[in-house]
Amino acid sequence: MIVRRDLLASLAALGAMATLAAPARAQSYPARPIRMIVPFPPGGPIDTMGRMVASDLSVRFGQQVIVDNRPGVGSTLGTRLAAAALPDGYTLLFGSSGSLAVAPALYPSLDIDPLKLLTPVARVALLPHVFVVANGLPVNSVKEFVAYAKAHPGELNFGAGLGTPPHLLGTLLVTKAGINAVYVPYKGAAASINDLLAGRVQFTIDALISLLPLIQAGKVRPLAIARGERWPALPDIPSMAESGYPDVTMDAWTAVAAPAGTPADIVAKLNAAINEGLRSDASKAMLTKFSAIATTGTPEDFRKFLAAEEPRWAALVKLAGAKAD
Repeated sequence: MIVRRDLLASLAALGAMATLAAPARAQSYPARPIRMIVPFPPGGPIDTMGRMVASDLSVRFGQQVIVDNRPGVGSTLGTRLAAAALPDGYTLLFGSSGSLAVAPALYPSLDIDPLKLLTPVARVALLPHVFVVANGLPVNSVKEFVAYAKAHPGELNFGAGLGTPPHLLGTLLVTKAGINAVYVPYKGAAASINDLLAGRVQFTIDALISLLPLIQAGKVRPLAIARGERWPALPDIPSMAESGYPDVTMDAWTAVAAPAGTPADIVAKLNAAINEGLRSDASKAMLTKFSAIATTGTPEDFRKFLAAEEPRWAALVKLAGAKAD
């Protein structure tokens, strides 16, 4: 009995020490620079958003947050590198809908399950998609587009890289509208947009950040925002939902994650700092330039969001028959 009492007393003491250690660890974190892996090349919108978050965290923490671009294998290289890092809060992943929801479905043999390999930290921003047509197409609404496509089966093309949102959302629209249009695969977005401007492909559903300058210059015609509601910056463009296609409503998004097993107190500190930064006027102004909206919330909010987004994008990958393996 004496041994049992001593054991119970020792366990209780250890529990008390662990309880005290968690706040102390959170207070001392970070004690050295943090690496933020971005699984995309430098210079693009996702990389720029990642650098915005890294810069803000550097100021708030008084420790440098270093962006480490690790593109490759459809963004899976950087994701797997982050997932394999020590779960100590000193390696983060700046992910996106492409790397955390689409890529796992495109590369099934790599067995990339973000909810198993990573710890959700914070959502960062939503980025809408917009449905546009080439100026030569004689339509001014989604309804007119569908009628024209049905009257000219097989004559309309949409181009995009394999498994990219324009491919997946274009396929979804074609399916939901019951039209016959041809998907033309491209190696990069620039080539497909050039062919859209030249009229060799007739429509696309791509990120507003990419198409907004062309819309503003009158080089393409917007028919709808691929959301449930209109976008504040383009109030005259209807949503796909009000145009009769509520299922063709998918945002791109960005977020921060950490390796699975990262201590909850460190995750909470990161989440609070990221949310505080996103509420700042500087971050809001930066995101506005990218046609994006900040999305603050708890790590659990992000976990629930990711759990809902993964099957939605996976269903689109299946519908499009896209496999990158």
